[in-house]
Amino acid sequence: MSTDTLTYEYDVVVIGAGGAGLRAAIEARAQGRSVAIICKSLFGKAHTVMAEGGAAAAMGNVNANDNWQVHFRDTMRGGKFLNNPRMAELHAKEAPDRVWELEEWGALFDRTKDGKISQRNFGGHEYPRLAHVGDRTGLELIRTLQQAVVSFQQKDFREHGDYEARIKVFAEHTITRLLLDGDRIAGAFGYRREDGQFVLFKAPAVVLATGGIGKSYKVTSNSWEYTGDGHALALLAGATLINMECIQFHPTGMVWPPSVKGILVTESVRGDGGVLRNSEGKRFMFGYVPDVFRKQYAETEEEADRWYTDPDHNRRPPELLPRDEVARSINSEVKAGRGTPHGGVFLDIASRLPAEEVRRRLPSMYHQFKELADVDITAEPMEVGPTCHYVMGGVEVDPDTAASSVLGLFAAGEVAGGMHGSNRLGGNSLSDLLVFGRRAGLGAADYIARLEQDRPEVQDADVDAARTEALAPLEFEAGENPYTVHSELQQTMNDLVGIIRREHEVAAAIEKLGEFRERREKLSAPGSRTFNPGWHLALDLRNMLLVSDCVAKAALERQESRGGHTREDYPVMSATWRKVNLVCSLDEQGRAKLEHKPVPTIRHDLLELFEVSELRKYMTEEELAGLPGMEPADEAVEVAAVEDEVVEAEAEAVEAEAAEVETVEAEAAEAEEPEAEAVEAEEAAEAEAEEPEESEAQSEAESEDAPEAEVSETAEIPAQAEADATESVADVSAADGEEGAK
Repeated sequence: MSTDTLTYEYDVVVIGAGGAGLRAAIEARAQGRSVAIICKSLFGKAHTVMAEGGAAAAMGNVNANDNWQVHFRDTMRGGKFLNNPRMAELHAKEAPDRVWELEEWGALFDRTKDGKISQRNFGGHEYPRLAHVGDRTGLELIRTLQQAVVSFQQKDFREHGDYEARIKVFAEHTITRLLLDGDRIAGAFGYRREDGQFVLFKAPAVVLATGGIGKSYKVTSNSWEYTGDGHALALLAGATLINMECIQFHPTGMVWPPSVKGILVTESVRGDGGVLRNSEGKRFMFGYVPDVFRKQYAETEEEADRWYTDPDHNRRPPELLPRDEVARSINSEVKAGRGTPHGGVFLDIASRLPAEEVRRRLPSMYHQFKELADVDITAEPMEVGPTCHYVMGGVEVDPDTAASSVLGLFAAGEVAGGMHGSNRLGGNSLSDLLVFGRRAGLGAADYIARLEQDRPEVQDADVDAARTEALAPLEFEAGENPYTVHSELQQTMNDLVGIIRREHEVAAAIEKLGEFRERREKLSAPGSRTFNPGWHLALDLRNMLLVSDCVAKAALERQESRGGHTREDYPVMSATWRKVNLVCSLDEQGRAKLEHKPVPTIRHDLLELFEVSELRKYMTEEELAGLPGMEPADEAVEVAAVEDEVVEAEAEAVEAEAAEVETVEAEAAEAEEPEAEAVEAEEAAEAEAEEPEESEAQSEAESEDAPEAEVSETAEIPAQAEADATESVADVSAADGEEGAK
């Protein structure tokens, strides 16, 4: 092993210093483990600060009807039932505790009139659920978690005389390889960005908390750090990724000027009353409500506006549909020629709230548009359009421990897959990283405790190989500029694997990615290792190309449209595809390969939180067998056949009566005058005789209709039944409820 490598030894290495990474580090340190936090950028400049709207947690502070079951239901609906149900359950149950924990650690949330943590409306959430700090919630979350880290360091100083004795932050460091001892994690290799100094971390447990993949796309809300590092590191270590085709394009990013295109415009604008209009001034979202959501969303502007003050008696505005639905709707309006001058739509809060209220509720948005676009959002609408924002796919993990398939490797936050299904609801990201960040830290600490003295060892040959790989772009003198390849990669993903996908375009993207992979082998980054951004990008391109290959191949494989994956040639959801997780790993040549695995089964007590009529839109009849109010498919067909027979018999009876009347009338017309009274008496007698028959037929039809009502009706779950169902759900262990520094 080369002598120019700095070596450190810890129990747990956390790669990523956003919300998930910091919460994992805090938990591992609270369990008595030594922790290294690797931060690609400056400490505190995590992408978590971009999550401005709030953290979703069913605390019921604004609407007492909210609870974890409703939150679970909303999350599953938002993810179009591709979610890992256990992850969605744990998240919904534990999110309130994680938010209250932040408050105990010093987070200053906005308050309700009675002093509770304030909660706001957000897309896809039935009740006001997002605990918030104006529109700067992510910043407050990071500040609070950083302070918790500092508190541990102060404690360590008192005990050991060294602030960094048990937990240390390595800012501006990048990890390029995870190192194994057989099939177990042994450490991580990387470099210091400032001067290129190589670093080796020996540790039996690594937590990936590296965020997303947005820099593979041209238009993105993501910062420069989001190059898919964690996803690629997991793949290269032998772990698997799931459902990487599911990419969320946030509906509202800035579209003008070009220098800021893609920067996020928080969903809080719509949650606080903002509306979307096309170039004709029309609130177009009413025309894009899908059938699966039609019962929950208003059909008129009047009802939508009343919802803000009376949500119990009105339905939600369609601007608050899940993000995938809103993004596709905006895309359709622009394609139809009803877009703004710069290719977006208008987001209007100026006509909805007083100027002072806009500045109070949305200070960051006011400042952002004023400084970057010279737009006063209190006086004029914003121009917005879809931007690549979040990847729902990620490392396949165990829901309870956040452990991957590689021993000693854990993942939490955006880099982990399963929790959000095919589409994430706004606000679920911040609570997700808190819930599963804690579980990842706890899982890593428990794993180390089981190792005892049998700790894995780093192999010198692996360190040398990682060093050689990292130096390659510096030593290849006549190679291609990495910025050229990166620009072409971003354009390819944007154009061919974007918000709307087509088979021939995705296939073309896969072919282009193969070409980029060959070109990457010959990249050149002239100069030294000291502050060389070209070298940094050349190394990041390996990760972006690996991840993009997974995204494109999974997008080609999934032949349906669901959430963040829209296929123009397969425009509807398939109940069969809903049962399939697309699992990506690397073959012997280091290329992405796919296999199908079943989506974990949803327990019946959780399925009973939904109406059967809704579940039928997502699931097969076999999956729903045995649910209350659910009749077997063949019985439903039999009922329909009986109904058809009743309708046919009634029609024949009407025809017979009409023919009989015509005959009687004809005979009466031909009869002589003296016989008229007798004919009239005969007709009256016949009419009296027919009345009981009609009444009898009507009763028969009503009795035949009864099975139909029984089949279509879905019983409401009473409060006590919900409580009983809650008891039957697998409980989180008592130890889980007691962990954390409270």
